[in-house]
Amino acid sequence: MGITISVLSEFSTKEKKILSDHFSNTDDDVFAIITPRQVDRGALMSRYSRTDKSMRRIFLDEFVQNKSRGEEFYNRVLLEYGDDSVAELGEAQIAIEGLSNIAVKKIEDRRIGLSYLEKSSRYVAWNKKEKGKYRFYRDPEIMKSRFADIYEESCNFSFEVYSKNIEPMVNYVREKYPIEKYSFKDSRDGKEKLFSKLKKETDVKSANMIYKGSTKAKALDILRGLLPASTLTNVGITGNGRAFEYLLTVLGSSELKEEQDLASKIKKELDTTIKSFVRRADDKYGKAFQKYLNDIKYKSKLVAAKEVKSKASTGVITRLVEYESEKNGIDKTISGIIYEQSPSTSYQNILQQVKKMSNQKKNKIISEFAKLRTNRRHRPSRAFEHVYYTFDLCNNFGMFRDFHRHRALTLQRQLLTTDHGYSIPNEIKILGIERDFKDCMEKTKDTFEKIRKKYPEQGQYVVNFGYNYPYLMKFNLREACHLIELRTVPQGHIDYRRVAQQMFKQINKVHPNLSKIMKYVDMKEYDLERFESEKRTEEKRKKLK
Repeated sequence: MGITISVLSEFSTKEKKILSDHFSNTDDDVFAIITPRQVDRGALMSRYSRTDKSMRRIFLDEFVQNKSRGEEFYNRVLLEYGDDSVAELGEAQIAIEGLSNIAVKKIEDRRIGLSYLEKSSRYVAWNKKEKGKYRFYRDPEIMKSRFADIYEESCNFSFEVYSKNIEPMVNYVREKYPIEKYSFKDSRDGKEKLFSKLKKETDVKSANMIYKGSTKAKALDILRGLLPASTLTNVGITGNGRAFEYLLTVLGSSELKEEQDLASKIKKELDTTIKSFVRRADDKYGKAFQKYLNDIKYKSKLVAAKEVKSKASTGVITRLVEYESEKNGIDKTISGIIYEQSPSTSYQNILQQVKKMSNQKKNKIISEFAKLRTNRRHRPSRAFEHVYYTFDLCNNFGMFRDFHRHRALTLQRQLLTTDHGYSIPNEIKILGIERDFKDCMEKTKDTFEKIRKKYPEQGQYVVNFGYNYPYLMKFNLREACHLIELRTVPQGHIDYRRVAQQMFKQINKVHPNLSKIMKYVDMKEYDLERFESEKRTEEKRKKLK
């Protein structure tokens, strides 16, 4: 009878004791690397791919006695072999507090390798002062120029109009949508009952909390268009070294002092955790990359000035400008569906056969795959990535900030200006503060026009969230399904819900069969968008208790 001896028996008792401080276990073939230094983890992973030793043996043989081994090996791999993917093995979390909404969007433009959590404009009022001043970014170039006073006055005026109307708007929303109209779960029998029917004190307290949260969110949603892009926010970033290195390069190439300073500050903090993974951000390689990025920008400006006559459009735009015939889209999608389950058959061969199918059969296949989705989180398969749509969009900057979170697509955007007009929420008119709103927007426009002539990039800071902002989005059908279904959920902001609904209507018009895969698009409108979501959150809180 043969006896199988695990390779792990190579470790002595003493070695296992050493390993236990750096790995989650010493006895299994699946384990976590818990050694504290990020650079050692990254170096271990990269060294792992260049030897037939086990990882724990590498650690014992090459890392235990040499405290700088991780950094030495990492630098050699990156510099000698140019293996950029190795930089993805170091991870860090950075918090940035007090940056503008211009800078945070530049950071969040990075699509791969970084995840963000940003301060919300719908749950948190932005009316607090610090040392007697509203919290907005004061760009050094502007503040030492002749525009300093009008910039400060415009931003202050925007904050004043926003701040003084928070309480009236909350009161108006609560008057329009009284708590008595809404039902809440009664803990005694688990049934939904109108507020007036609740008897238990804890149920009444819970209902009040849900109602106050959803009505305040509604009020802040309405008013956020008054906030200028200089408004200071907070963002938390989690990411790998390679992505951070690229972020630092982009920020370092910026014309804005704020973004250049952020690059230096982020680099300084990353040096405390993953220094080796981001060392090229500002060395000769990083400087050359920054020059390349600026060359692209400069050359693009020249081409644009020479070849295109600018014509600013005003108003809101949601326009599907590029798509292919549904027949081609269906053929490619069905070919993609079949391909993975057809070994030894080329995609071209499958596509030729699919094209010969009847339209009835092809539409039936698409419908069958739509039926398989039983909830929104059941994403379509990658076969639905073969079809693309391009949308020309122009909507308020506050709403853009929500769509900007979608990164599995191509998004290109312009500078923030006052050229495209603004929209006034109906509630602003009903509350009787339309004059204040217009005064705020017109004051901003006047200030922006003066600043932009000399400082086009810095001028963005004064522009309010309510001004319309042009950008384009190109995405495949699979991402369209995710974006549109997510952005039409009941708790979503009314602005982006309407844009997502329009996107669906336009896709459905040109691709009535393919669009069947988007089963969970909510085309309805709601009074208090956050109400049902606040109820679900409160129920979860109760269960945790």
